[in-house]
Amino acid sequence: MSSESVTVRLAQRQDYQFEVQFGPGVPMLVADEPAPLGQGQGPSPVQLLAAAVGNCLSDSLLFALRKFKQKPEPLQCEVSAEVGRNAEGRLRVLGMQATLTLGVPAEALEHLERVLGTFESYCTVTQSIAQGIPVRVQVIDAQGAVLK
Repeated sequence: MSSESVTVRLAQRQDYQFEVQFGPGVPMLVADEPAPLGQGQGPSPVQLLAAAVGNCLSDSLLFALRKFKQKPEPLQCEVSAEVGRNAEGRLRVLGMQATLTLGVPAEALEHLERVLGTFESYCTVTQSIAQGIPVRVQVIDAQGAVLK
């Protein structure tokens, strides 16, 4: 089993604001804590975590559908992270809810049931995070029908 390493570099700009470098050819991102700690000049660590979950789930769903030559575009995803205090009174991400919305009605897609049963298991980020944080996933079609 082979593995690879992904490296990002952070450099403090001021206070809680950091430049996040992803490597050659990828635009730099500014991350910042919201007030009162930071100035909210970029996404917070929790927002970045939620974005990573949503992006990975969206990629996995798209990849799985395209494997069957299906066109679900345009996909949308909304991820909510519940932040609260743990038993020690420290802030933690207690759970996440991801809702993916297909750009077409369910009946326009073939093999959808099979895809919905498997796509999450291929999502590297979500499966890794779900080992410590509950992640609920819902899929809706373009007409609002809940499919999963």
